[in-house]
This record gives sequence, C-alpha cells and structure tokens, in this order.
Amino acid sequence: MSDVPSPPLADYEVIIRPNRSWLSIDWRALYEFRDLLVLLVRRDFVSKYRQTVLGPAWFVLQPLLTTVVFTIMFNRVARISTDGVPPTLFYLCGLLGWNYFAQNFTVASATFTTNSALFSKVYFPRLIVPLSIVISNFAAFALQLITFFVFYVGFKLTGKGGNIHLSWVAVLLPALVLQTAAISLGASLWMAALTAKFRDLAHLTQFIIQVWMFASFVIVPLSSVSAKWQWVAQLNPMATVVEAFRFSLLGVGTVTPAAIVTSALITLFLLFSGVFIFQKTERTFIDTV
Repeated sequence: MSDVPSPPLADYEVIIRPNRSWLSIDWRALYEFRDLLVLLVRRDFVSKYRQTVLGPAWFVLQPLLTTVVFTIMFNRVARISTDGVPPTLFYLCGLLGWNYFAQNFTVASATFTTNSALFSKVYFPRLIVPLSIVISNFAAFALQLITFFVFYVGFKLTGKGGNIHLSWVAVLLPALVLQTAAISLGASLWMAALTAKFRDLAHLTQFIIQVWMFASFVIVPLSSVSAKWQWVAQLNPMATVVEAFRFSLLGVGTVTPAAIVTSALITLFLLFSGVFIFQKTERTFIDTV
C-alpha cells in the first residue's frame, strides 16, 4: 500500500442546482459573472468595427446620412411639418433615442440563434448577452448625442435655430436613456424567445423596426395627430420617449404627465414580461434552435 497520505476531506460541499423557477431573476449570478459582462461589452464594441475603414465614425455618419434623406424626402418633397424646428435638428433629435432602441432590438433579438453554440457548451446567465448589447450600444448613443449638440450650437450661433432651447426636462435625459434601454431590452427578449421556437420570425425583425419607427413619430411630430387620437399613439412607449427627447433638447413636443405615466407603466410591463419569457425559453431552447 502507498504511504502517501490521503487528502483531508472537505468540511463542506458545493451543490449546483438549476434554477427551477423562471419567475425569479438570479441577481447573485449576474453579479458573479460581471467580469464576463465587461468582456462581452468590449467584444461587441471592438468586433463590430475592427475591420472597417471609418470605425466608430459610422456612429456619427449613420444619423447624419439618415437626416439628409429625411430632410429631402419628408420636409422638402412631402412638406411635412417639423413644429417650427429646423429639419436637421428635428430629425437628429428624433433619431437619438430611436437609433439606440433599434440597434439594441435588432442585435439582441437574435440572442438565442446567434449564440446557440456557446450556450450549449458552457453555463452562465443567458441574460448577460442581451445586457451586454444594450450597454455596448450606449457608446454609439453618446457619440450621436455629441454630434447633435455640435449642430445645436451651430444653429444657435448662426441664429438659424429659431426658438429652440433646452427645457427643464433635459435634467431627466438619463432617465429617458434608461427607459429607452428598458424598452429595447424587453422587446428584444420577447423577440429572442419567439425566434428560438419559430425561426422564420427572425425575418420580421427589420419589418418590425420600420413599422415601429413610423409609429414612434421619428419623422413627423406627435402634434400632427388629432388630439382625441393622441392617446392611441402614446400606447407605444417609444412615441413618448421620442417626443420627450425633442421637448427636453429643443423645447418643442407633445408631452403630458398622463403620457409619461402610461409610457413608464408599459415599459415596466414589457421589460419584466420579457425577462420572464426569456428565462422560461432558455431552459429548453437548445432542443429547438
């Protein structure tokens, strides 16, 4: 027999059990995997523009090119009102929150289908992946916000800005950004859960984005809708968010306390229901993806 002493027995044991309830969020696991969250955020940002010519400059060029197209088509040709605001500032401001939402929704809605190989090999909280997308896209939002203020200052200095001004709601801009992130996260979690089971729904993502943009009044002001029907438009939480961005940064927009409360409640419902359906789907999605 060997004279090598056997290792002492541990005075404790670790038991790993799956989370059997999809109605609870494992906050402790999310915190313990925070380093992975940081790595995924960095990966999303670097890989997206590693082999591009202009790199992060696309964050600036995209809203500028879109603004030029909107100005020509909807302001010069279609003669759609911009509430007395210069079209450039009107569209740039409307695209601030919308682009952030659209980028999050487009990428995060494919969480299960694009990461199925990774999910089948190693365990970590699946919610980290869409969270990393929402956080990494904030860099694009920050650059676009800076671009907007450059044009804003230019219009003010040249006297072509009219009556535009920052309103007191501008202090709530971080809350608007947070709400935009919550809406996009909730909607993308719903879409990710649906596309995990019905793959052909992934083809609807771009169509949904296009329709949702028109319903969010990015191109036209909410004031163009009859007052008695505005409550229908405000059932879309992004419509209130876009109007709130314009009201806070340009001083124009149709924003009421009722619309803010309605938008906030729908946002919370969309977010929590999205998290719950996402967690329910993650338990069995690997069998269908």
